[in-house]
Amino acid sequence: MDKPTALELDAKPRLKPYQGLTGYQIWIFIIAALAWFFDCTDQRIFMLARTPALVQLLDQPDPRSPIVIDYATYATAATMIGWAVGGLIFGVMGDRWGRTKTLALSVLIYSIFTGLCGLATGGWTFCVYRFLMGSGIGGAFATAATLVAETMPEHARAFFLGLFSALSLFGNMSGSALAAWLFQPGQYYFTGAVDGGIAGWRLLFFVGALPSFLIVFIMTTLKESEQWQAARRSAAENLDRQMGDMKSMFTHPRWRRNTLVAVCLATTGIVGVWGVGFWSPELIDDALKATASPARIDWVRAIGPLLQDMGGFVGIMTFTTLAARIGRRATFAGAFLTSFAMIVFTFTTLHAEWQAYVLLPVLGFFTLSVMGGLVVYLPELYPTRLRSTGTAFGYNVARFSSAAVMLLGNPLREALKASGAANPFRTGMILLSTIYLLGLVVLLWAPETRGKPLPEED
Repeated sequence: MDKPTALELDAKPRLKPYQGLTGYQIWIFIIAALAWFFDCTDQRIFMLARTPALVQLLDQPDPRSPIVIDYATYATAATMIGWAVGGLIFGVMGDRWGRTKTLALSVLIYSIFTGLCGLATGGWTFCVYRFLMGSGIGGAFATAATLVAETMPEHARAFFLGLFSALSLFGNMSGSALAAWLFQPGQYYFTGAVDGGIAGWRLLFFVGALPSFLIVFIMTTLKESEQWQAARRSAAENLDRQMGDMKSMFTHPRWRRNTLVAVCLATTGIVGVWGVGFWSPELIDDALKATASPARIDWVRAIGPLLQDMGGFVGIMTFTTLAARIGRRATFAGAFLTSFAMIVFTFTTLHAEWQAYVLLPVLGFFTLSVMGGLVVYLPELYPTRLRSTGTAFGYNVARFSSAAVMLLGNPLREALKASGAANPFRTGMILLSTIYLLGLVVLLWAPETRGKPLPEED
C-alpha cells in the first residue's frame, strides 16, 4: 500500500492532542516532565550561585577577578562535558536496562550532586561535583523524552514532546525564583544552630537535591513501554538487533545518516543557545555601562534569562504547532534562519535598557524554539532498540561543542580584540551564529517524520 501524501494527511480529520489519551499516558508525561523540570531548576541554580560560591571558595574579594572568572568557566565546561559523557552512558542504559530504571538513576545522580555542590570546599571539588551532576542531566533528558515519545499516540506525540521541552523553561524560572528568595550576597542562614551559619549559595544547592523524591513515583508507578518490551524480546532472538547497540548506528546506512543529521542539528541548536547565554550578560554590561548604575545593570542581567525563557516557551510551542502542520524540516529551516537574523540584529543594535526588554524575549523565542524542535525530532529518527541511545548520542555529543564554546570564548574575544574589533564579544557572537547556516545545509539530508509512526527496522 502506498504511503499517504501530505495532502491526504491534511484531509483526514485531526484529533486534538489531548483527545484519546489514557490517564496512565498523562501520568507518564507528568513524571517525565517533572524530571526534566527539576533538572532545569538545578541548572539555573548553578548559573546564579556559581560566582558567589567561587568567590567564597577561592577567597576572592571581587567576583570579577580573573581566577573567579576562570573557575566559573571551568565549572560550566565541566557541567557540559559531564552532561555529554553521562548522556552517552545513560542513553545506552536506557535501551538496554529500561527507560524507567535509567530515568530514576539519572534523577538520583543529578539531585545528589547538586546537593553536594553545597558542601564543596574548593574550586576543584566544586568542578568535580558539577561534572558528576552533569552526567545525571544527560541521562534524564534522553530517557524522559524517549519515554514520552513511545507512550503518546502519533497524533499527540509532537505536541507533548514540545510541551515537555517548553515546561522545562519554567524549571529555569523556578531556579531564578529560588535564588531570589534564598540567596543574597553575604547572607547566612541558621546562624543560631550552626557555627557561622550556612551561606545562602550553599542552602540553594541543598534545596536543589529535593527532586530525588521523584524516584519513588518513577519506580512504583511507571512501567516500560510496549515498544521497548517487544524490542527486547526481538533482541533475544536476533543477535544483529541488540538493544542499545551503538555500533549499528554507524554500520546501518539509514541509522548512520540519521545519527549524523541528529548530531549536526543538535550542535547547531545547542551552540547557538549557549553562545547567546554566554555573551548576553556582557552584552547588557556593554549596552548600559554609560547610562545605568551598577545596581541597575545587575538587575537587567538578572532578569535577562527570565525574559529569554518567557519568549522561549512561546517559541517552542509555536515550533511544535508548525512542525505538526508543515513538517519538521521546513520548521527547522525557518527557525535557523530567524535565529541567525535575530542574533545578528540583537548583538548589533542593543545599546539601551528598553531594547533589552524588547529584544531578549524575541531572541529567546527563536533560539530556544530550536531546542524544542530537537526534543520532538530526535526520538523520531531511531527504532525502539536504539531510540534512547540515538537521542542521547545526537543531543549529548553536541554538548562537547558547547563546552568548547565555554573554553574558547575568552581566547576568541582576545583574538578579536587584538585584530582591532571595537566590540570583540559582539563580533564573536555574530561569527558564532553562522553555525545556523550549517544547520540549513544539514536539512538536505534530514528525513521528514511528520505524520509517520516511530520507525522500526527495515
